[in-house]
Amino acid sequence: MTGPGHLRSAVDIAAAVRKGEISAAEVLERHLARVGAGESGVHAFNLVLTDEARRQAAAIDAAVAAGKDPGPLAGVPIALKDNLCTRGIPTTCSSRILEGWKPPYDATVVERLAAAGAVAIGKTNLDEFAMGSSTENSAFGPTRNPHDLERVPGGSSGGSAAAVAAGFAPVALGSDTGGSVRQPAALCGVVGVKPTYGLVSRYGLIAFASSLDQIGPFARTVEDAAAVLDAISGPDRRDSTSLREPPPLASERLKTGVDGLRIGVVSELAGAEGISPDVVARTREAAEALSAAGAKVEEVSVPAAMYGLSAYYLIAPAEASSNLARYDGVRYGLRVEGGPGADVTEMYLRTRSAGFGAEVKRRIMLGTYALSAGYYDAYYGKAQQVRTLIIRDFETAYRDFDILLGPTAPGTAFPLGAKTSDPLAMYLNDVCTIPSNLAGHPAMSVPFGTGDDGLPIGVQVLAPALGETTMFQVAAALEGAAPPLAEPGITEEAVR
Repeated sequence: MTGPGHLRSAVDIAAAVRKGEISAAEVLERHLARVGAGESGVHAFNLVLTDEARRQAAAIDAAVAAGKDPGPLAGVPIALKDNLCTRGIPTTCSSRILEGWKPPYDATVVERLAAAGAVAIGKTNLDEFAMGSSTENSAFGPTRNPHDLERVPGGSSGGSAAAVAAGFAPVALGSDTGGSVRQPAALCGVVGVKPTYGLVSRYGLIAFASSLDQIGPFARTVEDAAAVLDAISGPDRRDSTSLREPPPLASERLKTGVDGLRIGVVSELAGAEGISPDVVARTREAAEALSAAGAKVEEVSVPAAMYGLSAYYLIAPAEASSNLARYDGVRYGLRVEGGPGADVTEMYLRTRSAGFGAEVKRRIMLGTYALSAGYYDAYYGKAQQVRTLIIRDFETAYRDFDILLGPTAPGTAFPLGAKTSDPLAMYLNDVCTIPSNLAGHPAMSVPFGTGDDGLPIGVQVLAPALGETTMFQVAAALEGAAPPLAEPGITEEAVR
């Protein structure tokens, strides 16, 4: 294996390790050196798993030496969002209320990655309980965008996106409830995937909004993202929402091109109010590139998509208010006693007041109100009706098109602190990604050029349920046509 270790693709690393051309230990040390050089500026991780990762890498090298195949991701370092349970290793959701809590089990995706030979290099920072679009809501401080340390990486999986963009790991896992993989992928210039709801088991993912949450990969290349998704997808008896049928193979048609495919550019997303002109321009250029490659590209309308943001911010907080009720000082993590003479209610109140941050409290109150007697039908019930309309509009569009196309985020990465005092402005960052979460469909962001400020822009590829194979086919074509993106300013010399 030649070239800078942190820039090699996951597929390349795994092939070299399986052939014995490089050891998993050497691959790991290259990436740990990269973390050592840049982590203090980026803050991608809540925890770097140095000792655990070295043990995993040594086990893989031992398997290779014994003539055994460690798996399709052999020796590939992978960063895990800190809302995925890891047995005996702190899992915090970037919240004080779970600080120091160690799960007694691994999430299914963690088990499957280990079985595939991947090496978990760390737990990444996130907006507390995955609530946010900038990774500024972490109780442990914000993550910074490797392309410009004065700007956000997006959220809530900003730590995972930044880790891949900075070269700390070739691949990472995040969770996507309203765009929390795709939006930070776009802002950090990497590939980010939200699979079909139920394709990847949610067992061991700490719930935010259960009907929307999905685990998905970040990668530097479309091929790497496909390899990780293929490794983690499939039925799981421990998750009742896990799909029972065999999963589509994401990596099956990466090199077949797009000749003959029907692709619709969603007019409501590409032309929505608040989408910056350079984002619209890159989206149009991406559509033209697919057309030049042989696809039939036309405009398509998905009218209800523009109501997705309003519906989401009733449904997701309602589910969050229920899911987060379990953090009461009895079962997990933080407990703040009420003092002499205080009852258990006082202990609950003090624990939750001290343990949750402002954004989590805001969404719990919003969700509790939407579910309360007298308002349920007017707010939560109406939002579910809008969700049904969105599903129907997408189904109508997919009768005429194989794939839909649109922007991923309204703009490029914004300065730290620019939107923290205006929650509505922050929520608008997810306006392009939320519709596919409400529909349960797959979607992914692929880097495609930069804005006027030189920062990355992502184009979103959307597909019908279980349409991952075609989605990755189009994404690979887009990747091949995309302008090259400058590497973040963490130089190779800095780690020597």
